[in-house]
Amino acid sequence: MGFEVGGLLGLIILILDIWAIIKIAQSSSSTMSKILWILIILFLPLVGLIIWYLLGPKS
Repeated sequence: MGFEVGGLLGLIILILDIWAIIKIAQSSSSTMSKILWILIILFLPLVGLIIWYLLGPKS
C-alpha cells in the first residue's frame, strides 16, 4: 500500500482545486474577478478553495 493519508488528501485537494478553477472559468463573472479567484486558489489551495466556496459568486 503505497498511498499515505497525506498523499491521498493532497490528491483530493488537487482535484477539488482543478474543479473550482474550471467552475470559475465557466462563470459569468468579470475577467478580473475570475483571475483574482484563480490566483487565490493557486496560492492558497485549501484555504482558497474554502473561501471561494463560501464567498465566491453563486450561479
